[in-house]
This record gives sequence, structure tokens and C-alpha cells, in this order.
Amino acid sequence: MAKGYLALVLHAHLPFIRHPESENYLEENWLFEAITDTYVPMIEVFDGLIQDNVDFHVTFSLSPTLMTMLRDELLISRYLRHLDRLIHLSEKETERVKNEKRFHDLAVMYRDRFIRAKKVFSEIYGKDILLAFKKFNDLGKLEVITCCGTHGYLPSIDPYKAGIRAQIKTAVDTYKNVFGSVPKGMWLPECGYNEGHEKILREFGIQYFFVEAHGVLFGSPRPKYAVYSPYICESGTYVFGRDLDSSKSVWSAKDGYPGNYNYREYYRDIGFDLDFNYIKPYINNFNTRVNTGIKYYRITGATDQKDIYDHRLALETAAKDSADFMNSRQKQLDNLVDLMDRTPVIVSPYDAELFGHWWFEGPDWLNYLLRKMHFDQDKIKTITPGGYLKLYDKYPPIKPSMSSWGYKGYSEVWLDGSNDWIYRHLHKISELMSESAKQYTAPSQVEERALNQMARELLLAQSSDWAFIMKTGTFVNYAKDRTKEHIGRFLVLHDQLRKGEIQETFLKESEGKYNIFPDIDYRIYARID
Repeated sequence: MAKGYLALVLHAHLPFIRHPESENYLEENWLFEAITDTYVPMIEVFDGLIQDNVDFHVTFSLSPTLMTMLRDELLISRYLRHLDRLIHLSEKETERVKNEKRFHDLAVMYRDRFIRAKKVFSEIYGKDILLAFKKFNDLGKLEVITCCGTHGYLPSIDPYKAGIRAQIKTAVDTYKNVFGSVPKGMWLPECGYNEGHEKILREFGIQYFFVEAHGVLFGSPRPKYAVYSPYICESGTYVFGRDLDSSKSVWSAKDGYPGNYNYREYYRDIGFDLDFNYIKPYINNFNTRVNTGIKYYRITGATDQKDIYDHRLALETAAKDSADFMNSRQKQLDNLVDLMDRTPVIVSPYDAELFGHWWFEGPDWLNYLLRKMHFDQDKIKTITPGGYLKLYDKYPPIKPSMSSWGYKGYSEVWLDGSNDWIYRHLHKISELMSESAKQYTAPSQVEERALNQMARELLLAQSSDWAFIMKTGTFVNYAKDRTKEHIGRFLVLHDQLRKGEIQETFLKESEGKYNIFPDIDYRIYARID
């Protein structure tokens, strides 16, 4: 029997970005880059492990907004055009640098990578990569879970419990439409937890959730096993705490593996290095420089004089780093086994997009890690939270502490001077939503459509991504515009509903642009706590 378990949790999420009103919308590239850099490479890793009979168990969280975008016909068609442009650009690059061997080898690598991404996306999985995750889930290799509807930060929604229910219900409904069942677990957006949330999770059949380490460590009673075991809440829902040691070694750009000088430099891209007129046709004619995904340099160090990227050296480094991670977890377990009367579990959650997009070699690192754990040792095994919960009949009780991850661990990222202005508006429209849901018990067809669209606009306005972007200072105008747009649309629809003058043209345009949650029922907001 293994001395301990490793629960790898990869959280895949992007905000709902879909702009049918424009052919060229820069922020849609976030999805396209994530598919090419992260989701397709991850699928290839998992398919390869299964083909080679490598036993592995990983938890993968897919947000409802991401699942919706991955099946949106408009975005799929735009993604394929995006890939075709990259293939053409990479072919042109192989010609441009044909006399410079190291650059030429990299250009060929990118060309082959883009061609392979198109094959996996279009041919193998028929333009629906959610089928891949369903396959892995059905095989028991991935435990696919989800998170709140639009990644709403729950502590900020707390004054209106109906809003938390709406976030959770839309998530469960979306998951059921894809996977045919209720998800076992839920990733709380930003690990944001406040007392009572576990009871609402239980209402919708969620068995477990995750919190930041101090959400468990500062819980009551004092946790018997620190973060190395799940605990049962009064509601009957189980909570897992994040392990800080294993997280830091992967998360930290300064002290973690992704900062190794041999790895590819994210911030040097031909979209910024080459003549603008040369790359413009391949970046959807944006009138600004953007990343193409073709990057020829390695991190090198704290210098602007970057060395040429050596992919073979980077893969060797990824193999060494995966061995180091495995050995470090084994040493961690050696220090735990004599202190516990049960087998410890190390919970290591990461944003999935770190692997491949930000850390180019991340999928390779994960591939090496899972293979090493299967072939090279038997001290530590991978497990999912659902799998661990089957090991013991009883788990110690706890009342988790309010917490989040991010700077200082208590919501400061999502509530500070850069973004605090949004909450008085979000709270007000939450109040108006609940009042409207209680008032309209037998609406006409058009009134019901308006109420459902109001619910969508509220959910979209609550996305934690907007506050996060405002705090970090990237794409701030877009985050502000989206927040204001959803609040504004909500208020227009509410005013039209109140006056009995619903303008179907405006309503239809809103439904078409933000077509998420087609089966939403505004009545979820009518519940009185």
C-alpha cells in the first residue's frame, strides 16, 4: 500500500467572451490560445498515458463559462480560422529562417504543433474537445468537476444567498448537460469561502470542495491532520485544504520550476519582435501587436539579451523537475506517516492554463511526473478527492474559516481600491433581481425571457475575472466595460419590465450576444432565506 497520495487538481477557466458583433475581437484570443497551448496538449498527454497503460488519477475542473465557449459554433469557427492563420504564419517562418538552423528547427516545431492541434481538435474529437474530458472521466482517469456558473467570487455575493444558489445551480445544470450527472466536487472560485456556503453546495448534490490552506488550518475545531486529510462539515459536505509546499514549487515564477532559465520565455514573441506589416495579416488584422504563440527564446535570466530556446534541453529540464517534485513529495510523506493514523493526501491545485500557456513545458512536466510515479516508485500514488473519500468510513469534523487564495488570503485581490466600486452596483441589481423574481410568479412569455436574461446579465457581471483584471492592471478597460455593460443591460431590462414596455429587439440582441445558460430559470432568485 502506498505511504501517501497526491491529489493533483487542475482548474480550467476563462471568462465568457463572445463578440458576434465584431469579426476581430482581441479578447477572444484568450480562448484560442488556451485551446492550442493548454487543453489540446493536456488531452494529448492523457491520451498517451492511457495508450501506454499508465495508471493515473487527476482531478480536472471545467468552469461552466469555458464549457459553453468550447461548444459555441461561432467561437469554434473563429478558432479554426485562428489556427489556419498560425499554420500559414509558421510555414512562412520556416521559409524566412531557413538558413538559420536553430530558428528553423523551432519554426518547424511550431508548424507541426499547430497542424497537430488542428488534427486533435477537428478530426480526432470532431470540434468538441469536451468529449475528450468526458472520455477520461468515464474511464476513471480524470475526475472532472466544475466551479460556479460565471466564476462569481462567493464571499462578495454572500449578502444575497439566492445569488450563490444561482451560481451553483447553473454550474450543476451545465455540467449535467455535458457529463450526464451531478459533479462530485466543486472548485470555489478563487478558493473564496465563507461560512454557510457548504450547505448550499450540499443542496445541489456537491460532495466536496476546496479551500486555501488557512481555511482548514484556522478551522474549528483545530484540524487533527492539518491539510493532509479531508474533513466533514456539518452539512455533510467534505472540504480539502491546499498544500502550500507542493503548490509553491509549481506556482512560483521566482522559486518554482517555471522560472528555470532553460524554459521558453513567454514574453518574447514574434508578434512583438518582427515587422508589424509582416505579422499583421496573421493576427486577425488587429491594429496592435499581440502574441502569436511563436517564441524563439528561453528565459535565460534577468536580462534582455535572451538566448535561443533549446527545446531538447527544456524537455530534459522538465524531466529533472518532475523527478524533483516526486522526490520532494516522498520526503514530505516520510515526515507525515508517523504522525497520522491514516494515509495522508497532498492536495496540489493549479490553474490548468499555467500548463502550456504560461509554462510551455508544463504538459511535458506533468507527463513525466505521472509516468515516473507509475513506473519508478510505489511510495506515493495519484488519487482524486472522490477516490480518497472512499478509503475511510469517518472523517473528522470541521467548520472551515473564511478564506481565499491570492494576496494575503482574505479577499484583498477581489476587493480593493481598484475594484471596490463595482460591489454597490452588483448588490443593488442582486436586490432588484430577487424582488423581480418574487413579483413575477406568472409572467408572460416575453416577461419570462426578460427575467431570464436579467439573471444572465447579473451572473456575468459577478464574474471574479473582472475584479481580478482591475486589480492586476491588465486589460482594465475591457474588464470595466464588461462590468458596466452587464449592469447596464440588467437595468435597461428591469426598467422595461417594470414599465411593461419590453423592447423585443433589445431583448433578442441581448439573448444572442450573451447566449450562456439557455435553460436558466430566474425563479432561483425568488427563494427567501
